Amino acid sequence: MSEELNEENVPETAEPVEAETPVADAAPAADGTVAETPHKGFFGKVDKWFGITKSGSNYKTEIIAGLTTFMAMVYILMVNPGIFSAIPELSFGGMYIATALGAIVGTMLMAFLAKMPLAQASGMGVNAFVVFSLVLGSAGLTYANAMVFTLLDGVIFIILTATGLRKHIFKAIPDEVRKAINVGLGLFIAFIGLQNAGAIVNNDSTLVSLVSFNVLATNFATYSGGTVGGILPALVALLGVTAIAILSKHKVKGAILWGILGSTVLYYIMAGFGCLVGGATLDDGTLTNGLACKEIFNSIGRQFSFNPFDAFVSWGKESAGKVFYEGFNFSHYLGGEGHNVGSLVLLLLTTALSLCMLDMFDTIGTLYGACEKGGLLDKNGNPLNMNRCMLSDAIATTVGAIAGTSTVTTFVESSAGVAAGGKTGFTALITGLCFIVAMFLSPIAQLVPSAATATALIWVGVLMMSSVINIKWTDPAEALPAFLTIAVMSFGYEISYGIGIGMIASLIVKICTGKIKQISVVTWIITIFFLATFAFTH
Repeated sequence: MSEELNEENVPETAEPVEAETPVADAAPAADGTVAETPHKGFFGKVDKWFGITKSGSNYKTEIIAGLTTFMAMVYILMVNPGIFSAIPELSFGGMYIATALGAIVGTMLMAFLAKMPLAQASGMGVNAFVVFSLVLGSAGLTYANAMVFTLLDGVIFIILTATGLRKHIFKAIPDEVRKAINVGLGLFIAFIGLQNAGAIVNNDSTLVSLVSFNVLATNFATYSGGTVGGILPALVALLGVTAIAILSKHKVKGAILWGILGSTVLYYIMAGFGCLVGGATLDDGTLTNGLACKEIFNSIGRQFSFNPFDAFVSWGKESAGKVFYEGFNFSHYLGGEGHNVGSLVLLLLTTALSLCMLDMFDTIGTLYGACEKGGLLDKNGNPLNMNRCMLSDAIATTVGAIAGTSTVTTFVESSAGVAAGGKTGFTALITGLCFIVAMFLSPIAQLVPSAATATALIWVGVLMMSSVINIKWTDPAEALPAFLTIAVMSFGYEISYGIGIGMIASLIVKICTGKIKQISVVTWIITIFFLATFAFTH
């Protein structure tokens, strides 16, 4: 998730890594002097290395801030595996470990490389893009192939950051398209959340429709083929996301986590109540009402394992290093109708670029948003150690791909820890240590139903909709590209194609309105790649 970032508030300066201001020197005392550490020995060395006292912070504040950030973003350990387990070959436990490893590596890089109070994990929205567009969607790639695309995303991001080309790519995306990406992405993942909860169901005439809540005509719960249906999951998800909104309104820290946990409890209470009602078995073997609820609990007994190391075993078999020993085998894609080497190259270029752009926008927006709230900007208005933060993000994405998870990015929930007083990398260290402990709690996480994790997806969609107010809807030249970006992303179930359609529309509008000189060379190149993708691969 990221906050909206407009081209107007992106400073022109882009300092190299060596010239960045260390966090330790960022905040001298009020009288202009720099405070010395009050600690001796090991704790004194740690304080000095992270610059805790020099930044105006202390151990207690940094620890509380780290715990706050963890509580605000730990939901990703339940949501991301839930999304990836839609791929038949993957298990919840294996993806739980992959997700945790990505979060640990990314957050520790923020702690020791960037020395900033920020945390990272598999990004929301991009994970859905990888699963539902690249693997289960029209792209026709395998899971291992998708990890190659993610790896390329990280490598490209590293190159762009190291060479300073990042700023040029960022500015090459039309402003209205950039603003629309957040909105389209939000609707996309909210739609997936509503589908996972069974609130949006298939319909032959309209393709999709709202599930019936008619208690007289609809079963309270059904269980068939390992999927829970009926009113139960949809009701839990809608009540859960409402609870998250209420908690957020009251500024409760970790509102999403509490919403997920509360929805989980409600799910089992409602299932238990249904078991008391009784029920019957339909001719097709589908269980309804009470029997369905009993089967929900029985399935837990069959699948649940108290051994946390089972998840590590699953991860080793399903995900670890798969990007290298299976990822570069594109025979599955090339066997598809109309697919060839040329279409594969175009798909690689446009999809990797789309992933990189999503990652870049997400990270830049989060860095500016979180750092501004915590007073962690330099004299030019840039986040402290920005290049190192971006490099941490890029390296974490490459490591995440090797571990088997989607793009690792800086989480906007880091702003919760910054608001709690976190100023240095020690905050990130505490968050990273919490993720290490959580890595061994996969048995507990497996108890969380998809109806509960769907609440997080829907709520993230709510948050990302805020960017819609920044689009100039009264200007047709901006409204059309923005609308097409949002519409294709959400209605067409295609994030990269949404970006491509938006850029093509923006370019055509500029040409036809006498603004061709405003189109940069990089914009032309990116748009041509997307045009070729639509013409020869889609």
